[in-house]
Order: sequence, then C-alpha cells, then structure tokens
Amino acid sequence: MWGLDPRPVASGDALLATPVAAAVDAGAAGAPAERIRVAGIEPAYADTAELRDAYGVPMDASVNCVVVTAKRAGRTRMAACLVRASTRADVNGVVRRHLGARKASFAPQDEVVAATGMEYGGITPIGLPEGWPILVDSAVLDCPDAVVGSGVRGSKLILPGPALAELPGAEVVEGLGVPVE
Repeated sequence: MWGLDPRPVASGDALLATPVAAAVDAGAAGAPAERIRVAGIEPAYADTAELRDAYGVPMDASVNCVVVTAKRAGRTRMAACLVRASTRADVNGVVRRHLGARKASFAPQDEVVAATGMEYGGITPIGLPEGWPILVDSAVLDCPDAVVGSGVRGSKLILPGPALAELPGAEVVEGLGVPVE
C-alpha cells in the first residue's frame, strides 16, 4: 500500500502510544482491531508532506488530527478536528461556531502532548482523553484507507475513513475542511 508496509495492529503493539494501544484493546478505536493496520515509518517523515514525499501516501488519504482550544465565558476545552491533508480545518469559522465558543485557536503543542500522552506529529483521534469532542469532516468518510497518526512519530495507522466517525465523542461536520490555497 503506497510505500508503507502495513500489518494488523496487535494488542499492546509497540508501534502505538500507550493511550492508543489501550483504546484499540478496549474496542474504542472506531473499528475492530482486525480492520486497523499499523505501518512503521521513519519518524522524520511523520509530517504530512514528508510522508507523501517519502512513502507516496496521497494527501487525500492522509487525515490530519488538529487539536484546538475553544473558549467561552472563562471556560476552555480542547477538541480534535479531523480533516484530509488536502484541506485545512476552518478553526475560526466552522469549529468555533460548532463548539459554541467565543474564540477557537490551535492548542499549544506542550499542552496537547501533556493532555494526550502522545507525541507531537503523531497525535491521533484514537485514545484521546474522555470527553473531548472529535469533529470529523464529512470528506474523511470517503477515504477507503485513511492514514492517521498512531500517537508516536514512528508509525501510522490505516483504517476505513468511516470508522473515524464511530470514535467515542465523534461528530461528522459538513464543511469542516476547506481547500488549501
């Protein structure tokens, strides 16, 4: 598959961050473990453009997980946004309105890493803290094989796009991803 060498994900898989492995083992990964594959990659190629260049993964198959902070009336909460890599999350429009926030912005890297137990550049919607909304752009559902992070920079997960809408806390949102200019 492209330049990746995926294999079925296994219980306690060393290629997964601890919270991701726990979610897979608990059946909270949106799809049964037998429908999720994992592929080791060079950590230097974890970012979308580098993954495309090194492994040939198309931008429409790569799904980015962007964590945002939403603020309203002195309350701040985090949410994850899933969009195809060929788009960007409409944080100040669709995300802000959907979350009923006065202000929404990209969450600081150190806060995301601390809150998720995952490595930056490998953040995935699988195994996020309980209660986090996961907003899934409707175009993600068209991915037969969606490539997402694994919680670490040294691997990627591959699963059916529609499975991402089955994650705990997931909501499909039309127009979340807007084309990159």
